[in-house]
Amino acid sequence: MPPPSELNIIDRIRRLAGPTTSRTLRLGIGDDCAILTPPPGHEILVTTDFSLENRHFRRDWHTPQSAGHRTLARGLSDLAAMGATPLAAFLSIALPVDYDPKWLDGYLKGLLALAKAHKVPLAGGDTAQAPGPHILADIVLLGHAPRGRSLRRSTARPGDKIYVTGPLGGSAAQLANLDFSSGPQTFPQPRLNLGQTLLRRKLATACIDLSDGLSTDLTHLCKASGVGAAIHSELIPIHPTATLTQALHGGEDYELLFTSAQKIPQSLATQIGEITDRKILLDNKTLKPQGWQHFTNN
Repeated sequence: MPPPSELNIIDRIRRLAGPTTSRTLRLGIGDDCAILTPPPGHEILVTTDFSLENRHFRRDWHTPQSAGHRTLARGLSDLAAMGATPLAAFLSIALPVDYDPKWLDGYLKGLLALAKAHKVPLAGGDTAQAPGPHILADIVLLGHAPRGRSLRRSTARPGDKIYVTGPLGGSAAQLANLDFSSGPQTFPQPRLNLGQTLLRRKLATACIDLSDGLSTDLTHLCKASGVGAAIHSELIPIHPTATLTQALHGGEDYELLFTSAQKIPQSLATQIGEITDRKILLDNKTLKPQGWQHFTNN
């Protein structure tokens, strides 16, 4: 039996997504465009992320539910880093001509379960036939935040303390062990609520999500802010299954790295160092970015 047509796929997505209208989403799946209205005094934030088979997930490693969850989690983590509240998601997916409809159902259920948990309506997208045997997906996330108050990676200042919101290296450890049971590699949890707390309580001076690894993302933040950093290995919270190297360079932790002029309660985050006006240092030695970089890592 041939796989369902494009129209059948869209109908399936619409049924699984359920009603999508809300106070901020006036029109969702089914028309040429979605219609959104952010709350008064708020501005819209937009992010997009690819999820490419054999690059971001593998069908022989990740369940369909995990692949769908990970697709959405990547974009939600970007919104979390800026303190935004999700407004809507848009999924575009290209499938091989001989794709398995049961795999697609599982993928959508995984994505939509995470969307439901964070009250993110799926407002539209696109479907197409992939030019080869691999699945290609792109997620677009829209969020909103009070005008002019979004957290940024370019506003850290010397003297600020550096914090992370949870243990690092767990995702890399799972991947290294080819362990794809439930955990940070298979079902990462974006820190949306914490990002919104940092924004609402004015706790962070700068923020970035840890998707590419602590060493790389700290470098991104420092370069954007024109500052240096000194972090200390004994302060880094390391996942019980991970090594320090995995915590520093592994990536896909989706915790938040932020700076603050305040003393942050340990119930919210762990201090790992401080912002300086010099080099980026780990234990007084130069820390080179060795996390994920496309076109460099294989």
